[in-house]
Amino acid sequence: MSNFNQAVTAVHSMTASEIDLMVEAIKLRRTALARGSVRKLSVGDLVKFTGKRGETVRGSVVKLNRKTAIVNSQGQQWRVTASLLSTC
Repeated sequence: MSNFNQAVTAVHSMTASEIDLMVEAIKLRRTALARGSVRKLSVGDLVKFTGKRGETVRGSVVKLNRKTAIVNSQGQQWRVTASLLSTC
């Protein structure tokens, strides 16, 4: 059985307080992953990401926040979760 299936099975047998603890652990892990993604970027890096309509957007990083990056693409600025960005 995969780790995912084991986790889902475990969630089904948890109490409400155990689920609250699990949600907190997931949030902390998500934050750690996002911050790790930001550390790999620098202002001026050329990046790309997939927009809401499925189009590929290319631009340069103009600002880095804790979990997101501000990307300038053809005069338009996008606030993008760092983990969704890849370098060009």
